[in-house]
Amino acid sequence: MSQADTAVRLIAPSGYPHDDATAARGLAWLARHGYRVTNPEVLARRHHRFAGTDDERLADLHAIGKDAGTGGQHEVALAVRGGYGMARLLDRIDFARIAAQASATQPIIVGHSDFTAFHLAYLAATGGISFAGPMLLADFGAETVDPFMWTHFEGVLRDPAYRIDVAAPQPAGRPFTGTIEGTLWGGNLAMIGTLLGTRHLPRVEGGILFLEDVNEPPYRVERLLLQLEQAGVLASQRAIVLGDFSNYRTTDYDNGYDMDTVFAYMQDRLPIPLVTGLPFGHCARKLTLPVGTPARLSARAGGFTLALSGYPVL
Repeated sequence: MSQADTAVRLIAPSGYPHDDATAARGLAWLARHGYRVTNPEVLARRHHRFAGTDDERLADLHAIGKDAGTGGQHEVALAVRGGYGMARLLDRIDFARIAAQASATQPIIVGHSDFTAFHLAYLAATGGISFAGPMLLADFGAETVDPFMWTHFEGVLRDPAYRIDVAAPQPAGRPFTGTIEGTLWGGNLAMIGTLLGTRHLPRVEGGILFLEDVNEPPYRVERLLLQLEQAGVLASQRAIVLGDFSNYRTTDYDNGYDMDTVFAYMQDRLPIPLVTGLPFGHCARKLTLPVGTPARLSARAGGFTLALSGYPVL
């Protein structure tokens, strides 16, 4: 399947574009690489800090997959950006409707950050698989599009059995080696915390949970991880895989307490392996990861391998 047979349908369920030039670069990149971009009108919408009213943004989601399959057309529903806004829509989203449209047309639904709430609520409500991955502004609209991101975006969406090898030496004291299988799920740590106690958090047992965050200092990351642990989420998994935790500051008051300290503390508390170095999060060099798919994690001292299967492809 060539890119020319694929429409990238923009969805804007959260914030509006912060810069028109960035959006234009993203559109140009996708067009230059053979994708046909549809629904660009979402880029001009403004309502307070959101990319349109709640009704407009909800309509974006309910149209996912509706027109895919027409004339052989395949669809990637691509989030414009994150920010805030998905929480206002969750209780109104007809996930069964989206899943029914997806079952017939197999659209690819991609985003991260605030879009984590959609991934997990969709999985909880229907078992539907979507993709934690790049977005129009931060990734395709970057002044230099990251080649690692592009390679793995194209790779996983066109290969029904994808293998990712990650060179990431593990800290001393975490000697886990071996292979674990389970459902791959997760995303932004803060967003997962907001879903605790709601029907929108999937009850995944024996999963491989991946986590990332941005602008959260170490103590707040630890607090969120402890919240998940105390709610019983972490201990019910088979492994935790940590991605990018970036754009935070420590102060003199932290007195050497940094993110590595947090991760070492959590590993001491948890009865399951905690693996670091996943290229995913609010960073240019990111993977595209199917949320809700079977996965096999093979860890070693110098890194790990993720083998993925069972997700829709173009």
